[in-house]
Amino acid sequence: MFESFAQVDRLYERLPEAFTAEHVGRTGLTGGRRHMVVRHFVEHPAFDCELVSRQPLTVRKRG
Repeated sequence: MFESFAQVDRLYERLPEAFTAEHVGRTGLTGGRRHMVVRHFVEHPAFDCELVSRQPLTVRKRG
């Protein structure tokens, strides 16, 4: 999916303050992969964000 963590970090930085799997899908990821990436942002300590809704899957950046 990604060749380096730096690519994932750049994707995160380009996303709006609050984002959904649909926002991630605009970068070319499709289907369940975009949902996996959104969940990864929430669960990985390098990304300061929180899950605000499960339907639709929505994340908000904290910092």
